[in-house]
Amino acid sequence: MSAPPSFRPFLRLGDRTLDLSRPALMGVVNANPDSFSDPGERPLEAQLDQVRAMVADGATVIDVGGQSGITNVAEVHPDVEIARVEPLVRAIATELPQVVISVDTYKPPVVEAVLEAGAHIINDVSGLRAPELAPLVARHRGALVIMHTAAPPKTRLQESDLYRDVVAEVGAFLAAKRAEAEAAGVDPESIVVDPGPDFTKTPAQTVEVLRHLDALNPGGLPTLLAISRKDFIGALTDTRPRERLAGTLAAVAAVGSGPGVILRVHDVGEVRRFLTVLDVLRSREPVDPDLRLEDRLRWAAGRPDGTVVEP
Repeated sequence: MSAPPSFRPFLRLGDRTLDLSRPALMGVVNANPDSFSDPGERPLEAQLDQVRAMVADGATVIDVGGQSGITNVAEVHPDVEIARVEPLVRAIATELPQVVISVDTYKPPVVEAVLEAGAHIINDVSGLRAPELAPLVARHRGALVIMHTAAPPKTRLQESDLYRDVVAEVGAFLAAKRAEAEAAGVDPESIVVDPGPDFTKTPAQTVEVLRHLDALNPGGLPTLLAISRKDFIGALTDTRPRERLAGTLAAVAAVGSGPGVILRVHDVGEVRRFLTVLDVLRSREPVDPDLRLEDRLRWAAGRPDGTVVEP
C-alpha cells in the first residue's frame, strides 16, 4: 500500500492551534431538519447530546450545518440558518471549550453570526463565491475551508466531459482561491483546502482527484476530506449512505490517514478505532508486552457458560 499524502500538521485558529500530526476527526451535526444522515428536527439538547457523543468517541472538531446539501431542496434564508446554528455554536463553545467548532455555510450574515458566537472555522462549500466572506473570516481571525466546485451551491452537476484535466483544474482553482483569501487578510496558516469529492464531479472524477491529492495541493496545506458516505463510495459498492462505512474506511486508509488531514465523518467512533489499529500495524514501535484484552470485551454479552460479564 502506498503511503497517504502528507500535509502541514497544524492549523492556526486565532490564539490556538489544531494539532494535525495525525488525522483530526470532524463530527457532523446537522441542525437542519432535512439532512439525509441525521433524523428530523430536534431540540437543542438532543443536538448537544449528539455532539457530546461524538466528542466522547474522539472528535476534536464539530461541523455544524443549518442547511441541507440535498440539491432538490431550496436554500433557506440566512436568518433561518442563523436561528438553527447559532444557539448550537454558543452551547458547544460554553460547555465544550476544548472543541474546535466549524460551521458549514457560505452566507456572509451566517458567517458573521457564528464567528461572533464562538465558531473557529468557516467551511465554505461555495468556493468563495461571496466576495465579502474571506474578509469576514480574516477580521475574526478564523480559519477557512476552501472547497472546489464548478457550480453554485445546491446545483447537481455531473458531466463526464466537464473537465479536460480534473486534477489540474481543481488544483488551479484551489491555488487561485487560496491567493484570494490571503489577499483578503486570512492567515496563510489558517487556510484548509477541500478537493470537493462528489461536488460537480462524477464518481470517476472524484476518484481521480483523490488519487492525486499531492498534485493539486503542492503547497501542502491542511486538507479537509469529506469522504464519509459519499456518492462515489455508493457507486463503487452499490450501497446507500448508511451502508457505506466499509467503503469510507477504505478511503480513509488510502488517502486520509496521514498528517495534515481533517476527516469529516459521520461514524466518529468507528473511524477512530480503525485509525488506532492502522497506526499500530504501520508503526515499527514495540507494542506494550503487557497489553491484554479485558474479560468484559471477550464476549458479546456473557461467557459461554451463561455468566453475565459486567460492563
